[in-house]
Amino acid sequence: HRQCWEVRKKTLGEDHPETLRSLDNMAVALFRQGNYVQAEALHRQCWEVQKKTLGEHHPETLHSLNGMANALSSQGNYVQA
Repeated sequence: HRQCWEVRKKTLGEDHPETLRSLDNMAVALFRQGNYVQAEALHRQCWEVQKKTLGEHHPETLHSLNGMANALSSQGNYVQA
């Protein structure tokens, strides 16, 4: 996932939806490995950019927000989630 994200970042730019999808995929992979802190950070990074580029209510933006909430919850941060 990281290699794909790096290539897309170079060729499409950091804010491109496909680049952000790769970043989100990386966050999901980290979550599945139990790396909740890293997954949260990547979901948050993706969500912040998507809010600006796609809007707060876009399905991809909401998907990243949900991923971030799941990662927070898995860390026991229920209030933040």
